Amino acid sequence: MKILQINSVYGTGSTGKIVYDLYTRTREDGHQAAVCYGRGPVVKGENILKFGLDWETYLHAGLTRLTGLTGCWSFFSTRRLLQFMDIFHPDVIHLHEPHAYFVNLSPLFRYIKDKDIPLVYTFHCEFAYTGKCGYAYECERWKSGCGHCPDVRCYPSSLFFDFTAYMFQQKRELLSGLSRLVITTPSQWLSERAKQSFLKGRDIRVVHNGIDTGGVFHPWDSRDLRKRHGLAAGEKVVLAVAPDLMSARKGGQWVAKLAEMMTDVRFILIGVEDLSETFPPNVTALGRTENQEELAAYYSLVDCFVICSKKETFSLTCAESLCCGTPIAGFCAGAPETIFPSPMAEFVHYGDLNTLEQAVRTQLERCWERDAIAQEAAKMFSSRRMYEDYKKMYQEIVK
Repeated sequence: MKILQINSVYGTGSTGKIVYDLYTRTREDGHQAAVCYGRGPVVKGENILKFGLDWETYLHAGLTRLTGLTGCWSFFSTRRLLQFMDIFHPDVIHLHEPHAYFVNLSPLFRYIKDKDIPLVYTFHCEFAYTGKCGYAYECERWKSGCGHCPDVRCYPSSLFFDFTAYMFQQKRELLSGLSRLVITTPSQWLSERAKQSFLKGRDIRVVHNGIDTGGVFHPWDSRDLRKRHGLAAGEKVVLAVAPDLMSARKGGQWVAKLAEMMTDVRFILIGVEDLSETFPPNVTALGRTENQEELAAYYSLVDCFVICSKKETFSLTCAESLCCGTPIAGFCAGAPETIFPSPMAEFVHYGDLNTLEQAVRTQLERCWERDAIAQEAAKMFSSRRMYEDYKKMYQEIVK
């Protein structure tokens, strides 16, 4: 088979790592693989194309803010994508995240429809069935048609106009025209949300995200990290990790407040954009890291991983933590509490810091066998398992 993946990024971030793993395993399995992505550094590799033009991405973002329309620009970048598809002739297209100002949705979906190419569309967020939002939170306008958007100034932000009703209708028309479509979600929670949208009745399946449990995310020797951070023998450590951790959605401020309540515990925060920000004395704030081995060593160093996101559709960081043998505590955020099993993971109501502190302390007091947690998690969240699930789907949809 010839399998083309399309995503916003490649090799970085949660979706970029998933695309990398699928591309690598597809090639190892003897199939032809290609990746087209819109943003980030240029990556050299066979059939890997950054089709997004940076100047046009900035223009797309600016036009979205001015007009309220997103996914409607990037003419030249989209033409580069379609030209590559003309040459590669994919048997299957696997679409991941098509937002982030780098592609024009209408010509992309029209091309797929006209060429009658089977499409696997993985929803990593709620963008596909809302007027514009990646996360609808408590809003339910997406069930009836959007418009009068209460979050019109949130990403993707519009300064003046609300075209969410128009973009909602456009997506409904584009996706309804695809006869060879399979939709996947990383969680049952997101699957049930999609089934309440205009996509009800379509083929919607759950495929949990996978990670590299063999080469990267497994228990590591973290003695060097313990020395680097001056941790005393037996000192308890809690970790929080996310890109732009201190943003409202990722909930870093909740973690900082939790650290103020737990002065006897050291906290390490990875993914802090502004390192000049003031934190409690028991907090070590670090910037974002793309070094996956170092990240796995941090997971292996700590005694508990904490997640305080407002909304998640899977949470790859939770899977990474468990595969490194570290238990979890956090807020209910839509999906993680339905995926990651208790007692290895404990979740409490969003914003309930007192109960979260109890959950963290419970995890710190338990005598966990790190290898046992890692082995159990690897069965559920390996990239090999993810690839095999998708391969069966590719074969089925091609037939």
